[in-house]
Amino acid sequence: MPLILFNKPFQVLCQFSPQEGRATLADHITIPGIYPAGRLDADSEGLLLLTDDGRLQHEISHPDRKEAKTYLVQVDGVPDAANLARLQAPLDLGDFITKPCKAVRIAEPDWLWPRNPPIRARADKPTSWLAITLKEGKNRQVRRMTAAVGLPTLRLVRSAIGPFSLASHPLLPGEWCEVPAENIGKA
Repeated sequence: MPLILFNKPFQVLCQFSPQEGRATLADHITIPGIYPAGRLDADSEGLLLLTDDGRLQHEISHPDRKEAKTYLVQVDGVPDAANLARLQAPLDLGDFITKPCKAVRIAEPDWLWPRNPPIRARADKPTSWLAITLKEGKNRQVRRMTAAVGLPTLRLVRSAIGPFSLASHPLLPGEWCEVPAENIGKA
């Protein structure tokens, strides 16, 4: 029962089935019978877990047993204490209210690879980095959260899922490794 850690590159679709003109997981991983346990949208980068074990896939991604996930988020603007407090509290996004989470301002991680294509830079508009850790994961949730507090997301990198992180398992975009599955659920 392999558990695969994969660093999903920007613009790669979280599926194995081909889609004309788009890169997919099949362009990077050729292990038969594995499936993603959770998703990242094409505009997001970073850690993705894959397995051939349906029970483990369910355990990782089921809403009642979701592993904590940490996202490194480059935002347009500089957050203040009020922005961070709003991000951490339940936030009404219209179609659902988020659960409380952890959100802190951080320095840009020195181990982070440059994005291709690069994020646009404007001299008159500073950017900042946040680390947001949550146990839920609705569609485009982090992007919607930062936009709701006036800090639009420019770059989003999932850096950790439960006990696994890109800091402890340094993988460049498109790289993967196999790890023991017994650590899931122990974070």
